[in-house]
Amino acid sequence: MAKTTSSELSEEKIIGWFMDTVLEHEVLPKSIYKFCKANKIKEEEFYHFFGSFEGLQQVIWEWFYDNTISVMQKNEQYDAMSNEEKMLTFFFTFFENLTLNRSYVLFVLKHHSNKLENMGQLKNLRKNIKEFATALIEESNSEKNVKVLRQNPQLFSEGAWVQSLFLLKFWMDDTSADFEKTDIAIEKSVTTIFKVFDNNSLEKILDFGKFLYKENFA
Repeated sequence: MAKTTSSELSEEKIIGWFMDTVLEHEVLPKSIYKFCKANKIKEEEFYHFFGSFEGLQQVIWEWFYDNTISVMQKNEQYDAMSNEEKMLTFFFTFFENLTLNRSYVLFVLKHHSNKLENMGQLKNLRKNIKEFATALIEESNSEKNVKVLRQNPQLFSEGAWVQSLFLLKFWMDDTSADFEKTDIAIEKSVTTIFKVFDNNSLEKILDFGKFLYKENFA
């Protein structure tokens, strides 16, 4: 639940001001002091909600994730979906949320010169996605009587995070109408990660590899 104060200052308001600063001025706030002065609040009020701008940015990504889960769970058919369908739904919904905030997301990600996987603002998103993927694979494992057929939750969840980073980079570079190529990448990558231990997984991997080659080198 978002924090509030008696003055009606809220997490939402501060994040709104932060995102407006980024979008209107195309720059990250220089300091918390200047940010608070510009928005007529005391510095200690900011710290009631966030310890730093990086912490604030982490919460924004948590919002994207939480909103995605909320939308998914409102779907009456969600519980009856297969795990692969749940993962597909997650990524499709997640990137729909990002698209609604594309200008902000592109700026804050491209603003940093370091690699995506090293970005502090994605720390909690990584944790959330890995937990989501772990829950899916543990549910799948519980239905398998033969131990050798069960998948490693830690390996699967890490794979889901790497997949997320790939899709995020792909989406950032996607110039197709309605980001159709990102949708194709989502479908192919999810199919691959769920089929990777199947007997016919080689065909799936080769198909995905051909798609990546075409998009990145053609």
